[in-house]
Amino acid sequence: MKPRLQTSLGQQLVMTPQLRQAIRLLQMSTPELEAELIEAVETNPLLDWADEGAAPPEPSAEPGSGQEATAHDDPAAGEDWSPEEEGPWQAGSGGSFDDDDSGSAAERIAEADTLHDHLLWQLHLSHLSPRDRSIGAALIDALEDDGYLREPLSAIAQALLPELVASEDEILVVLHQLQRFDPVGVCARTLQECLRLQLETLSDDTPGKAVALRIADSALERLPRSGAAGLAGELKRPLAEVEAAIALLRGLDPKPGAQLGEIGHDTYVVPDCVVWRQRGVWRAALAGNTLPKVTIHRGYEQMIRQCGEQDAGYLRNHLQEARWLLKSLEARGETLLKVTRCLLRQQAAFLEFGEQALRPLTLREVAVEVGLHESTVSRAIARKYVRTPRGTLPLKAFFASGIDTDGGGEASSTAIQAMIRRLIDAENPRKPLSDAKLADLLKASGVPVARRTVAKYREAMHILSSHERVRIG
Repeated sequence: MKPRLQTSLGQQLVMTPQLRQAIRLLQMSTPELEAELIEAVETNPLLDWADEGAAPPEPSAEPGSGQEATAHDDPAAGEDWSPEEEGPWQAGSGGSFDDDDSGSAAERIAEADTLHDHLLWQLHLSHLSPRDRSIGAALIDALEDDGYLREPLSAIAQALLPELVASEDEILVVLHQLQRFDPVGVCARTLQECLRLQLETLSDDTPGKAVALRIADSALERLPRSGAAGLAGELKRPLAEVEAAIALLRGLDPKPGAQLGEIGHDTYVVPDCVVWRQRGVWRAALAGNTLPKVTIHRGYEQMIRQCGEQDAGYLRNHLQEARWLLKSLEARGETLLKVTRCLLRQQAAFLEFGEQALRPLTLREVAVEVGLHESTVSRAIARKYVRTPRGTLPLKAFFASGIDTDGGGEASSTAIQAMIRRLIDAENPRKPLSDAKLADLLKASGVPVARRTVAKYREAMHILSSHERVRIG
């Protein structure tokens, strides 16, 4: 074998500072993004608040508007509803096509989206086997609020008994699957592992990645004492590389679970998108006036040509940061609207008829349709809300796992829960339906569900057992 040179072409994503900023803004809720913009305007002289008169108008109901999307073209479908017909945007507020269905969706919104809820939701939509999902649920239950798993795997194995006998190796395999969930770095057992998980998502071309991995694995404790110069000598790497690696490490999140654990418990939520129907056509648009409008300060921009070199360099750096921020905000809006459009196409029947019409839908299906990665879709819908005729709903409400039916199709778990709720609402209060009877009625409707599954769904909806629902008189 003789050494030889070869050239090849390839494409690879480089995690630039601009891309990291865009990803960070995408996963923020509207209140978090508002706080981010306030801080950005206060610290960057090239950013300024846009005049109210310059703010874009509310979404137009006429076809062809640049920010709107359509789905479910059915001229015979119900009465029209427009975003202007309702009052304050409050969790659970808004009209509904079916008064009997107004409670369950609104109840889900008022609950805080905790880290455990967010991970269980991703687990529920994953393609893991039922056995692995049970292991995954036990692992998620053992997580602390900052997202770390500090329980030994042996303790997880004991917690699964006697229903499930699993080895530590099997649990470790599932843990590695959970470590791919959003937020990146969750389910780590140590700080080193948490940082490594985040670094591994970056492109190999990211400046400082290789050295940052070495520091995270073996020199993290010595970093405060040795500093960049000391680690450069220890690792036998150029000082510039070590400094880039340290900057990369400082940009990571040492407590990835805290970003979800700190979400407030406010009843009011701010919708990111608006969905309405006009002449039987479903439309979607970004919610207007939900965020303060920012723009580049033209006065400072013009000063760059007039001031000295040092001041001009200072202003150019801030100008570049301001442009990155505006581009990231634009990308956030485009991604959010793209995902919402897809959900409209997939779940128009849900908006028409309620939870019983919610079809099975996973992150992977949406990601394939819109041409994005699953983690990007997950970030785009995390803590995002859409104002609909059925109230202000979380975008997560449009997703559901599926169960095969006798007719050869699939029914979503949410639709089955809605069927169970309706059966219980219509039962004889003196002879409530047992879980077994509910399972029989569902099977007669073409949805074969085990009694144990019915009990799980009933408990998830906080409905008492049959003997506790008995009412006399």
